[in-house]
Amino acid sequence: MALTLLDQAKLCVDPLQKGIIEEYPRTSEVLQRLPFMSVSSDTYRYNREEILPGVGFRGVNESYNESTGILNPQIETLMISGGFSDVDRALIKTQGNVNDLRAIYDGLKAKALSLFWTKEFFKGDTTVNPRGFDGLEKRLTGPQLLDMGSSAGGDTLTLAMLDELIDCCPWGVDCLFMNRTMRRKVNALIRASGAAIETVSDAFGQQIPSYASIPIGIIWIDEKGNEILDFNEPAPGDGATVTTSIYAVKFGAGQYVSGLQVSPIEVLDLGLYAGGIKFRTLIEWISGMAVFNSRAAARLRGIKNA
Repeated sequence: MALTLLDQAKLCVDPLQKGIIEEYPRTSEVLQRLPFMSVSSDTYRYNREEILPGVGFRGVNESYNESTGILNPQIETLMISGGFSDVDRALIKTQGNVNDLRAIYDGLKAKALSLFWTKEFFKGDTTVNPRGFDGLEKRLTGPQLLDMGSSAGGDTLTLAMLDELIDCCPWGVDCLFMNRTMRRKVNALIRASGAAIETVSDAFGQQIPSYASIPIGIIWIDEKGNEILDFNEPAPGDGATVTTSIYAVKFGAGQYVSGLQVSPIEVLDLGLYAGGIKFRTLIEWISGMAVFNSRAAARLRGIKNA
């Protein structure tokens, strides 16, 4: 059974693990929505749906024309992500309760790991980091990759192209992912068209903006403080590196875009180490992603900051 991280946290009996797992979706608009399938290995083989088989009517005593759909075999490699959270025992003596202070530092580590995973979801490239996985930027090609225009310096976003992006996902779109500047641009375009700004509730009950009743997920910074979907992508045709992208994604375990994990996020209290100087917590997650349908996601690139 595939569960989101929030659903997994509800099943945790260990308060430490529960708190860490909950921090991931609180920090990431992607991990708030992405379902995770449990797999038994660090590699996962599956068939991605490309073209459906043909069907039709037939007359009495006639036969059907044979037609076979197209499935492309895929292999996903799961990555091991995590880190140690250390707290000097001297800080605990001088600044407060051991559990409270360690919870703060463990939460910071979980937040950094969540931002790191979100960056990989969009920008991951195994040719650059063979220990990771390929993100949507590398995976989306052909009809799932739209150009805002052909200008060397990028082109201005329009609602018509945003509608075209949505139409690239015929099974529907669960979220539109973009940076904060693009979110403001979408709101401005909606107001200019005379329509009202729509909002929907996220998994935490907070009101967030939407377009065509599709939630807008704001993708901000990575664990190093760098913008994930910044205006640093080359415009189509190897133009200037001054553009950004908007992504449309349909989530679904075994059907559309899904996460993969060997087991839920592990949180191990290693106690005192290094000669009794520091308290250490290990946070580790063997995970990855899969795109089960070739039209489950799309990217609109070449959008300039205008």
